[in-house]
Amino acid sequence: MTDFRVFRVYQEDGNIQGKLEYCNVEDLSPGEVVINVAYSSVNYKDALAATGAGTILRRFPLIAGIDAAGYVVSSENKELREGDAVIVAGSDFGTNHDGGYAEYARVPAEWVIPLPDGMSPKQAMSIGTAGFTVALCVKRLEENLQKPEHGPFVITGASGGVGNFAIDILSGLDYEVVALTAKKNEKDKLLALGASSVIDRNEIDLSGSALEKGLWGGAIDNVGGDILGWLTRTTRPWGNIASVGMAGGSHLNTTVMPFILRGVSLLGITSSGCPTEIRHQLWHRLATDLAPTHIDNIVSRVAGLDDLPEIFDTLLAGTSTGRTIIKIAE
Repeated sequence: MTDFRVFRVYQEDGNIQGKLEYCNVEDLSPGEVVINVAYSSVNYKDALAATGAGTILRRFPLIAGIDAAGYVVSSENKELREGDAVIVAGSDFGTNHDGGYAEYARVPAEWVIPLPDGMSPKQAMSIGTAGFTVALCVKRLEENLQKPEHGPFVITGASGGVGNFAIDILSGLDYEVVALTAKKNEKDKLLALGASSVIDRNEIDLSGSALEKGLWGGAIDNVGGDILGWLTRTTRPWGNIASVGMAGGSHLNTTVMPFILRGVSLLGITSSGCPTEIRHQLWHRLATDLAPTHIDNIVSRVAGLDDLPEIFDTLLAGTSTGRTIIKIAE
């Protein structure tokens, strides 16, 4: 197999920087399955990893990209055969094992998820870790008895990829979805995705008391920091908050009062390390009862490996909207 292009991240003199270069399959991290990657995607975690803005990568150099979808080229596992359409996302992919920003990936067989019937690699990466994370939120919320009749369900960081999918999927499950965003120009899009109303993040008073008026039946929070603290104070009795991101900070200023007086539950959500059985279940659901209905509105850009540095800068600056997927091969 000839050399192929990859986006590999280096740490040199204390600085972290990604570079486009060429490598061979034998240079990749070990695994039983080699995949010709058709599409990958860009997540906030990818931007943190590839720029050094966050401590994500656990070794250097490493090919970044926590998502990939494509076709099996070779396999030492009898359950995965040449030509099978597959997905790889999560585990150590793109953080401690060479990831998806490459024309080929080599991974352990247990990381590989067969592409659900009716879903293409492009659709899979349009959903990617962002949509999978929302599916995981739904599973945890269901297990903790969250229901639409509990009241308005708020999505913070609504203009990002996870936020967009959360609006789409939760509204499809008959929740009254309220979108919270600092980007006023996104209002029409968020309403089109299924939000019943949109709140301007800049108009919220975050300096309230330990318990405030109960506003929300539940929440998916992409922001963290002061917004998450506010959610704990304003969620109604027995409501659940799925904590997904920390773009607004990793701190949490609250008290035990929402938890012991209202029975509010704070659910930590991470796709990393998610058991393989649950991954199979949720990818199947993302092709069936949790299938997003507005993917074309959520994916704002299809780009290439050459565009990654600019995309990362935009994402970290908070000026990007929707979701970007990376076309790598036919």
